[in-house]
Amino acid sequence: MPLPTLPLDDLEHVLLHTNSLWEELRGKRLFITGGTGFFGTWLLESFLHANDRLDLGAQIVALSRNPQAFAAKSPHLAKHPALTIWRGDIRNFSFPEGIFSHVIHGATQASAKLNTEAPAEMLDSIVGGMQRLLRFTAQARVEKCLFTSSGAVYGPQPSEMIHVEESFCGGPDPLLSISAYGEGKRVAEHMGAVAAQIQGWEWKVARCFAFVGPHLPLDTHFAVGNFILNALENQPVHVEGDGTPTRSYLYMADLVIWLWTILFKGASCRAYNVGSFEGVSIADLARSVVESTGSSNGFTIAKPQDPNKPVARYVPGTHRAESELGLSVRIPLSEAIRKTYDWYLPQYR
Repeated sequence: MPLPTLPLDDLEHVLLHTNSLWEELRGKRLFITGGTGFFGTWLLESFLHANDRLDLGAQIVALSRNPQAFAAKSPHLAKHPALTIWRGDIRNFSFPEGIFSHVIHGATQASAKLNTEAPAEMLDSIVGGMQRLLRFTAQARVEKCLFTSSGAVYGPQPSEMIHVEESFCGGPDPLLSISAYGEGKRVAEHMGAVAAQIQGWEWKVARCFAFVGPHLPLDTHFAVGNFILNALENQPVHVEGDGTPTRSYLYMADLVIWLWTILFKGASCRAYNVGSFEGVSIADLARSVVESTGSSNGFTIAKPQDPNKPVARYVPGTHRAESELGLSVRIPLSEAIRKTYDWYLPQYR
């Protein structure tokens, strides 16, 4: 079943806060990997909206393993004349011809299941995919490339550290197979930096944390998606653990503002944390979903809290993005949850 378009007010919100940046793409071509996923769909739709409104005459080519599935899911995007869907796997795709001034590399499965059950495949998709992409950048005469990395590159955040900054030198344990995702992202960041310095283009790194918004998968390992699904199905919001882990959530319209800004204005070979600075416990997140969606079923927590157990945190420090690029959180969490719920609601009536 086709999914609805993104809310117009979200697309206008993105355009309002990126308006001065788009001139750089006038008449140019952009290549995006992972263009049909959660992040990619938002990037495509916000690009096409800006392209139409500003009459940029730009073109975008999006790599997809299954163009037919994307066309069925988002026909309004697939039919747009400025978009070409290019079939291929990130590890071995054939290169589209011609020059591409900008590249966004977002093709990674953020799958906890794959990372646990098939870490070698996870690592190969990240590192092998980066190898293939860097061969493409050399051919396409790229000027700027944005890599959507992850806060997972820092490894477990120390419980006493309220926010993890880009200067933190921690990392995943390389001897644990479950570190495949975080280690893969670390290696990919380094590969891009080396290639950029050799080939002479700009390498932008966005270390992404947790997000909420339309197109968020509701039935995977994302707690906020699971909670919104509970509310949509008129069930109590259920917390599987003890509710103490602390995360933060940035709304997707704000996310794409951050990503476009980093691509155009971020310093080369410099990482920027991307996410909300405001930490929230999983228990408080469940409470916020109940309140923001108007659910009458409340929430449950499966396990009691252990006062001797340190709090697991995953919350970015965002001072660098704020001070260097003028970025900020503009849409509060309660509104982000409500907007996500409202976008999905017609599918559950």
